[in-house]
Amino acid sequence: MNKPEYNVIMPQSVGFPSQTESFATVEEERLHRKKRLTAAFRLFGKFGFDEGAAGHITVRDPEHTDHFWVNPFGVSFKQMTMSQLLLVNHKGEIVEGEGLLNGAAFTIHGNIHAARPDVIAAAHAHSVYGKSWSSLGRKLDPLTQDSCAFYEDHSLFDDFTGVVLDDSEGKRIGSVLGQYKACILQNHGLLTVGESVDSAVWWFITMERTCQAQLLAEAAGTPKLIRPKIANITYDTVGTEQAGWFSFQPLYNVIVAEEPDMFD
Repeated sequence: MNKPEYNVIMPQSVGFPSQTESFATVEEERLHRKKRLTAAFRLFGKFGFDEGAAGHITVRDPEHTDHFWVNPFGVSFKQMTMSQLLLVNHKGEIVEGEGLLNGAAFTIHGNIHAARPDVIAAAHAHSVYGKSWSSLGRKLDPLTQDSCAFYEDHSLFDDFTGVVLDDSEGKRIGSVLGQYKACILQNHGLLTVGESVDSAVWWFITMERTCQAQLLAEAAGTPKLIRPKIANITYDTVGTEQAGWFSFQPLYNVIVAEEPDMFD
């Protein structure tokens, strides 16, 4: 009996396509970023990442690069619309939009955007598994293929001093984040960044699930770690900016189809 033929993709050829986004005008790029940001809030609401008024996602304005768009304080992720977004400068002044500015959002995100010109977007929320894992004061281990996205690419801010309202505290968080894509804020939650809203938000979503997976695995027994060499190789596939951007696309398409009112 003849064996069936298979098309085999060799491991070195496996990867994610590069971003192909291009914009004719800065206004077009701004609209694109604001749509992605609005969809990100709806996704956070759908996944249960809201905790009262806590949590924020920001995106740098493509024209005024020392300004960023952010959610107004006190508006549910589940009901966020694009018209409600606030444009804030690095002095903490609202220059477009109406509503309240979350002081912690400005303190954390303002310092990150100022310190990291490469960061287009940043995400932080008080999600259940993220804040649970953060209470352990540990970084994540390479337990699964997905967790390898954060292998040697996240940090731990291990000094909780209350709600982040002091500018010096924001600077310290930015310093500990360094050049990584994510930071675990001890006794607080998760923080992720990216070169697009897409990647920053995907890193948050998958980091939250990675925290959940490690909590479950350690509750069940003693997990077996992926070897460092293999973790590094896996990171090169699942931990790149392109991988983060691409992984967000199915989620964006679904939430836009389900909740088109968000762009009102």
